[in-house]
Amino acid sequence: MRVSILAIGKNRQGVFKDLYEFYARRIQWEIQLVEVEVRKTLDWKKQRLNETKKLLSYVSKGSLIVVLDESGNLLTSRALSGWINNQINNGIKDVSFLIGGAHGLDLSAISSPSLVISLGRVTWPHLMIRGMISEQLYRAQQILQNHPYHKD
Repeated sequence: MRVSILAIGKNRQGVFKDLYEFYARRIQWEIQLVEVEVRKTLDWKKQRLNETKKLLSYVSKGSLIVVLDESGNLLTSRALSGWINNQINNGIKDVSFLIGGAHGLDLSAISSPSLVISLGRVTWPHLMIRGMISEQLYRAQQILQNHPYHKD
């Protein structure tokens, strides 16, 4: 399976980049991080729409879209790993995780997300989310391999 993490903003260095790389190196699936910068506008709604459209332009044809949004479904790590396992068993080869910028994503511009998930009801820095989702992907991999990394 190929996993793409598509995110607004560049994470050039520091703890957030280190966190992402720490887990991404351990993931056995093919993984790529695509960081996109979009010219700022004064209208935040227009900015959010532009960022969403730009991210969608990087989604591979046939890829399932997973939107990370604070209003999304709260899943356990086991539920996420089960969803990933179902996709693998159904022959899905490509999954794209979308991370918006400071104002999130314009969900109305995403016609058919396969899943909308939240990493909690609190607001996280969007640069931190790259590391958090890579950890959850690593955890899902370990759960599917019956590795003791995950503790219920």
